[in-house]
Amino acid sequence: MAVLERGVTFVLGGARSGKSSFAEGLIESSGKEAIYLATGRAWDDEMSARIDHHKARRGVLWTTVEEPLDLVSALEVHAAVGTAVLVDCLTLWVTNLMMAERDVMAETARFAAALPHLKGAVVCVSNEVGLGIVPENRMARDFRDHAGRLHQAVAGAAATVYFVAAGLPLKMKG
Repeated sequence: MAVLERGVTFVLGGARSGKSSFAEGLIESSGKEAIYLATGRAWDDEMSARIDHHKARRGVLWTTVEEPLDLVSALEVHAAVGTAVLVDCLTLWVTNLMMAERDVMAETARFAAALPHLKGAVVCVSNEVGLGIVPENRMARDFRDHAGRLHQAVAGAAATVYFVAAGLPLKMKG
């Protein structure tokens, strides 16, 4: 397992690629206080079951903080010296911002600008959504575009970037 230092690590991958498990392993092997910054909302029974599964897999080692919208403020509070914060996941955050009719581009810029100033280790997880076909509807295209711009900004600010496919991490940066 890779060594987790102060700064930002970005873990990107497709659905069910193993990215969250890999990111959790980075945090757990760090020896730091593990904080899970959850962006997911239980909009339906299926999402509620996914959230429950993630909580059960993490166990008691983790402190969970739920923050669907204001990631910057949550990180400013929790990403302190001696902590390792897992933000899971950025594409759910984009969804939340869009559903709340927030300015996604402004929130993305604010988030990316805050990353270099955090005092603890931070691992951001996100779904790569730009490798498939062009979505047929405007909202889906906007989502894909927002996620792609966010990913570029986070990858630019991160010291280390991994792409995970089939449970295998590929180190892309750092």
